[in-house]
Amino acid sequence: MLVNAANLNGLRTGFNTSFQRGLGMTTSLHARVATIVPASTKEQKYGWLGKVPNVREWVGPRMVQNLAQHDYSIKEKPYELTIGVDRDDIETDNLGIYAPMFEEMGASTGSHWDMLVFSQLKAGFAANCYDGQFFFDTDHPVILEDGSQGTVANTDGGNGTPWFLLCTNRPLKPIILQKRRDFEFVAKDQLTDTNVFNNKEFQYGADARGNVGFGFWQFAWGSKQTLSAANYGTARAALSGMKGDHGRPLGLVPNLLVVPPALEGTARKLLTSELGAGGETNEWKGTAELLVVPWLA
Repeated sequence: MLVNAANLNGLRTGFNTSFQRGLGMTTSLHARVATIVPASTKEQKYGWLGKVPNVREWVGPRMVQNLAQHDYSIKEKPYELTIGVDRDDIETDNLGIYAPMFEEMGASTGSHWDMLVFSQLKAGFAANCYDGQFFFDTDHPVILEDGSQGTVANTDGGNGTPWFLLCTNRPLKPIILQKRRDFEFVAKDQLTDTNVFNNKEFQYGADARGNVGFGFWQFAWGSKQTLSAANYGTARAALSGMKGDHGRPLGLVPNLLVVPPALEGTARKLLTSELGAGGETNEWKGTAELLVVPWLA
């Protein structure tokens, strides 16, 4: 192949097509558990996470509910993936080896947000959320109905394989995915580019800007206990009975059970079997949807 501007433009188009094909092959799971928030600054503050707004009877003047309760922010990070194509491969028309590579490049960028979101969920046992506690903790501070200070748990501990019961049918999901810019295909493939002149290498890549953080801990239960009917029942009762400050019920309905592949069989039996382990009626059948996530392995 003659290495000229016209042929290089054609190559760029072909590589981009392969990239987009790979991108389209990915099955996105992160939107099930994460609220996607567009960002216009490198660091975005989420002080309003300190308080869930509550409707009150209108007696007297309006009462402004101050949402700036906590100094919680998410700072964006840049991400990139770059592939180099040797000029010799172009001149000898040895390009068939690159199509699968660019497809895989698209698949890798397509799954990156999944990896970030579910890594964040898994890290919740040891990473702080807006109230300064671990996202999954036994002593989140709350104001009780009588105005005194109390604590609430959204985990029952354990040291086994983690699983998660979530309420994802509210506007804010347990994880926040903050996106400044999604992945875009870019190229440095001009004959005058330094990488071509010095290294006879044409470079193609994709890059994005974003990051992840935690939403309301009240919307998620994380457990490292055995995934059993009893422990699942504990999680459902805790989430369904979750209250905000001053004892206000949040009205949560747990709807998504998230597990790694190792717990898929156990989770399917729990949510689909007619009978329990002892032959009794399985009261938890159909109470949540199952999401098996390979990124939790």
